[in-house]
Amino acid sequence: MLQLSMNPAATIQHLGRFVIEKTEQWGRAWIFLYRTILALLKPPYRPYLYLTQLQEIGVNSTLVIALIGLFTGAVLAVQGEYTLSKFGANAYTGPAVALSLIRELGPVLTALMVIGRAGSAVTAEIGIMRITEQIDALRSMAVDPMKYLMAPRFAAGVVAMPLLCGIFNVVGIFGGYIVAVGLLGLSSGTFMTQITSAVGFVDVYSGFIKATVFGMIFGWVSCYKGYTCGFGAQGVNKATTQSVVTASVAVLIVDYFLTSVLTRVFME
Repeated sequence: MLQLSMNPAATIQHLGRFVIEKTEQWGRAWIFLYRTILALLKPPYRPYLYLTQLQEIGVNSTLVIALIGLFTGAVLAVQGEYTLSKFGANAYTGPAVALSLIRELGPVLTALMVIGRAGSAVTAEIGIMRITEQIDALRSMAVDPMKYLMAPRFAAGVVAMPLLCGIFNVVGIFGGYIVAVGLLGLSSGTFMTQITSAVGFVDVYSGFIKATVFGMIFGWVSCYKGYTCGFGAQGVNKATTQSVVTASVAVLIVDYFLTSVLTRVFME
């Protein structure tokens, strides 16, 4: 924690210590990511560990992702129809819903929901193993914790996030269709035809690229915060909170830069 003092020398000392500590933490986080990717690529491979984490992170998050996607698409349809009706462009409600979901809301909301549901669980699980010395026990049995604990969770996040994003998009468009056609009286043919003509593979690619990067952020931050948590229940609690907040903020920040880069790359 940065502490300011009336003594200029003490203030500079505290500031320097603060900068050094944050730089060390940032460096350790990148080293942790490098070691995780290295462990992911090195044999031996244990498929059952990866399948177990895919179930915990991906399959068990499907219901909540589908539910959020359904109502997100419904809200977009209501708001889109209300806004576009002012310009006599009700026919473009479908593309407005689909493009909003596929390019932006699908990847971001999926990542935030998975971070809140599974990211906190991953951090708490690894943190508890850390403070109860189970990770040290793995080392004593010549089992690499990076290979046994971190790599499966990291890989599961990278694989599950795009798949969950696809479910979110499909269910969201379905929810928008129900509201737009069933409640707002828009033409079913017009809704689907406009989506087909407006949405291209470039839009789908950009959304899945974002989801994959967000999956990396999910696995990286969740595992790192759990691995470096403090001792006791308070340490696990603090690590879990920091994991969810850090990963969520990172997703929103990275989303801006990805949107800027992908728009330039795919639209030029």
